Amino acid sequence: MKEEDSGPPNRELYALLNISPEASDEEIRKAYRQWAQIYHPDKYQELHMKDIATENFQRICEAYEILSDVNKRQIYDIYGMEGLTSGLELGPKLNKVEELKEELERLRKMKEQEKISAHFRPSGTILANMSLPHLLKGDGIMRGMAMTSEVQSQISKNNAIAIGGNLAVNGNSGGGAASAVFRHQISPAASVEFMAAAGLRALVGVQTSRQLSSHSTATMALAVSLRDGSLNLSNSWTRQLTETANGNIQLAVGPESSIAVGWQKKEEKMSAAGEVKFGTSSFLASAHYTHRFSSKSHGRIVGKVGSTTLELEVGGGRKISNFSTVRMLYSIGIQGIFWKFELHRGGQKLIIPILLSRHFNPVFATGAFILPTSLYFVLKKFVFKPYYLKREKQKALENVEKTSAKVQEARAAAEKAQKLLQNVANRKRNRQLETNGLVITRALYGNGTALSRNDESRETQHELTSQVLDVTLPLNFLVSESGQLKLHEGVKKSGIMGFCDPCPGEPKQLHVEYTYRGRRYQVVVDDYEELLIPQESHVI
Repeated sequence: MKEEDSGPPNRELYALLNISPEASDEEIRKAYRQWAQIYHPDKYQELHMKDIATENFQRICEAYEILSDVNKRQIYDIYGMEGLTSGLELGPKLNKVEELKEELERLRKMKEQEKISAHFRPSGTILANMSLPHLLKGDGIMRGMAMTSEVQSQISKNNAIAIGGNLAVNGNSGGGAASAVFRHQISPAASVEFMAAAGLRALVGVQTSRQLSSHSTATMALAVSLRDGSLNLSNSWTRQLTETANGNIQLAVGPESSIAVGWQKKEEKMSAAGEVKFGTSSFLASAHYTHRFSSKSHGRIVGKVGSTTLELEVGGGRKISNFSTVRMLYSIGIQGIFWKFELHRGGQKLIIPILLSRHFNPVFATGAFILPTSLYFVLKKFVFKPYYLKREKQKALENVEKTSAKVQEARAAAEKAQKLLQNVANRKRNRQLETNGLVITRALYGNGTALSRNDESRETQHELTSQVLDVTLPLNFLVSESGQLKLHEGVKKSGIMGFCDPCPGEPKQLHVEYTYRGRRYQVVVDDYEELLIPQESHVI
C-alpha cells in the first residue's frame, strides 16, 4: 500500500531541527544553536569525522536559513522545497500571511494557465436495463438503454462552457436531447450560468449563485420551456452546519411545484444524506448511508419511500485501481427485485440494473440476496485476496529493488549522523540511568507491516533488516534533561537527524521500548503522529 499523495508534506526541515511546524522565531534560533554545537566541524579533529560534521552542519544551516526567513518559510510550508527551487519568489512588500498565500496562488496559476485553458473534463453515464423474466419468455434480456455525456472546458480564467447530450431507448420508443451551458465567474463570491436545451426538454434559462457568507450560498434559476411556454422558477439555500455537515432547502415553482429539505454529512469513514420533498402531486423521502471499511472497500444502504416509490437498496463496492471502482447492489421494492452492477472510472459510469422478478416472493427475495453475497465472500477469500496480496508483495519487491541504491545512500548518511550523536547520546543515557529516568532501550523505524510481525522466520528477519532502521541512539540523544522525549505532530520522522526513509513509498511506523522509574513501557506511532513519553498508557 502506498502513502497517499494527498497526505501531509514531509516538512523535513522541521524534523532536522526537531521543532513544531508552529515554532516561533525564538524556538527556531534555540534549536539551531543546539544542533550547531553538535555538528560544527571545528569540534572534530579526525578528518573523516570533520567531513561528516561539515555535511550535516550544512543541512542544519540550510534549514535555519529557510525557516528563519518569513517569505521562504511561507513558500516551504505551502509548496515544500519544490516551491523554493522552482522559481517561486515573493516581493519584499508582502508581509501578511494572507498576502503571501495570495501571491503564491497567483504565481502558480500563471504557470498552469495554458494547461487549464486546454483542459477538458469529460463525464458520462451508460445505463443498460436488463430483465431476467423477459429472457425466460424468449423476448431477449435487453429492455432499454440510456446514455448521457458532457464535456466541460475552462475557456478562460472566469469563463467555462459545458456541452452535453442524452439518448434514451425503451422498447420501441426513444428520444434524446442536447444541452449547452455557459458559466461566468462574476467575482470570487458570485457566478451566472446561461443554459439552453433542445429535444425532449427544449428550454432556455439562467441561473445565478452567490456566496452570502463563509457558510451560506444561495442559488436562483429561471427556465422557460420552448414547448408550452411554461415558467420554472427555483431557489435553493445551502448552509454549512458543521465542519463535515451541511443542509439545504430548495423551492421550485412551476407546473410541478415542490419544496425539499436536505442534509449531507461526509467524514473520513462515512457519508450520509437525507431529503424530504413535498410536491403538488407527489411526496418522496430518501436517505443513504455509506461506510468505508478501508481505503478500497465500502458498504452502502439506500432507502426511498414516497407516493410512487418504496425501495430498499443494500450493497457495497471496491476500488480496483486509482481511477476505477466496482459496485454491486441488491434492490427490493414495489417495482420488483433487482441486481445492479456499476463501474465507475474517472467521470464515466456504466450502470447495469437486472430485473429478477416483478413479484415479491420471500424465498426468492432471500435467495437473490444471499447467493451473490455468499459468492462474493468466497471469491474474496480464495481468489481476490490471495491475488491482491501476491500483487502487493510483488510491487513491494519491485519498489525495494528500484529504491535500493537510494536507500543504501540514505542509510549511510543516517549512520554518519548517528556517529556524531553517539557521545552525547551515551552521556544523556547514563545520566538518565543514574536518576532512574527515561532510557530508550529499543527503537525501530520503518515498514509498519514488517514491524507488526512477531514471528522469527528468516524472511521476517530479512524484512526487518532491509525495511527497518534502528533509531535507539538518536532518540536517546533527543531525551531532554528533564527526562522527556517529544516528536512533533505533522512532521515526517525520516527527516530527524540519524533517521532516514528505509522503505520509500510504504507506510511507516515508529516502535519504541523504554524504561522509566524502574518500569518497562512500549508504544507504536504512525509516521506523522506525535510522540510524547513517558506516559502511563504505554506501560507493559
